[in-house]
Amino acid sequence: MARPLDLNPDRLFPSDPTTRAIARTLYAEIADLPIVSPHGHTDAGWFADDTAWTDATALLLAPDHYIFRMLYSQGIDLDALAIPRRSGTPATDPRAAWRVFAQNLHLFRGTPSRMWLDHVFAEVFGFEVALGADTADLYFDTIAEKLASPAFRPRALFDRFKIDFLATTEGPQDDLGAHHRIRASGWGGRVVTTYRPDGVIDVEHEHFAGAMARFAELTGEDVYSWKGYLAAHRKRRADFRAAGATATDHGHPTAATANLSPVEAEALFGKIVGGRWTAADAELFRAQMLTEMAAMSVEDGMVMQIHPGSFRNHNAGLFASHGRDKGADIPMRTDYVHALKPLLDRFGTSTELSIILFTLDESVYARELAPLAGHYPCLKLGPSWWFHDSPEGMRRFREMTTETAGFYNTVGFNDDTRAFLSIPARHDVARRVDCGFLARLVAEHRLADWEAAELAQELTSGLVRRAYRIDSPEIAAKAA
Repeated sequence: MARPLDLNPDRLFPSDPTTRAIARTLYAEIADLPIVSPHGHTDAGWFADDTAWTDATALLLAPDHYIFRMLYSQGIDLDALAIPRRSGTPATDPRAAWRVFAQNLHLFRGTPSRMWLDHVFAEVFGFEVALGADTADLYFDTIAEKLASPAFRPRALFDRFKIDFLATTEGPQDDLGAHHRIRASGWGGRVVTTYRPDGVIDVEHEHFAGAMARFAELTGEDVYSWKGYLAAHRKRRADFRAAGATATDHGHPTAATANLSPVEAEALFGKIVGGRWTAADAELFRAQMLTEMAAMSVEDGMVMQIHPGSFRNHNAGLFASHGRDKGADIPMRTDYVHALKPLLDRFGTSTELSIILFTLDESVYARELAPLAGHYPCLKLGPSWWFHDSPEGMRRFREMTTETAGFYNTVGFNDDTRAFLSIPARHDVARRVDCGFLARLVAEHRLADWEAAELAQELTSGLVRRAYRIDSPEIAAKAA
């Protein structure tokens, strides 16, 4: 029997009636503000070409590792879900894959994925009955019908979602063709790129050699000499700024930084490109390159994002068969105090540099990250991220960082998603949780109501726009 799909208007608000009423009032003022999404992994080609998506499986299931990792954990074969392998997409009927997902929706009870999905189903597609085994085909057919209409093309949904700014992520080995097509199209949506140089920094990445060759081709520099390699980065950063980028992105295994002399750095680079490196050399090179990227950010004004601490591709068999980003990345303990000191010794007091720190290790919020951001002018704290962008994770973040770093050393929310349709849902969750947190402070007489109202606006829009220099004339001038 089909069950109703109900989005309670008070979801995620405090259960105490007095505090809930305050949260409602705060939320009403910011619920419809435009979305600022400064860090994500959506496909720029969607907006460049504005091509219709084909079906629910291709749009909502196959690209979303939050969803299929849960199904995989229960023994469901990824082939049954139409998840692409290295050798190509399995010959799985998309409808059959969707039915498997629908039959197992109960696995997501209590998870943020379930909240996001229900929001998408109700608010984007207009369903009034819940997804389940008995409604799987209704969902599949209805979604396919809507996706075929102009109102569900990528650009139309971008406008419908009130997205004011959306950043994708590309590497220096990418040609940015999709971003050039967006700008040439005359469409008004602001979709920009983000410079993620990991592909030509992490020598342990299986595609490092190919990325370096492409890096050389795109820049015309001798990227196998230290001088030419740094020059190539500067050229590509300029290309990215011309495509609207305001930020860089660095997903290293650790937060290690280094401050080698030019002679030492050149000798280390010689080992990297000469194939004589060890694992320790690879880690030291990544560490040195974070400091080099910081120096370049001082030059060109781009904001750095550092989000370390993930053991990538922990499942060796799955990595061999399906490749990266298949839900097998696992958080690790991460040190920031010692790891960042070489970079901070050089740039910590700079007001020209802005670094946003993320973590998957919540134990460092109060012990390391909040005290660091509460001292160094160049540091800000990114929001609860990846495994922790849940209501509980967002509350823990506020509770563990506000007392030391305050609100103004944080940067609002970013969704960090590949699942485009979940962007409004994720931002709505963050807005509701923040309003609940602020409401508690008002109820406890720790904030005046007008201060909470100002902070709700800041946490939704103001902090993120300033932290990522989205409206910065300085960035625009340097790009020009």
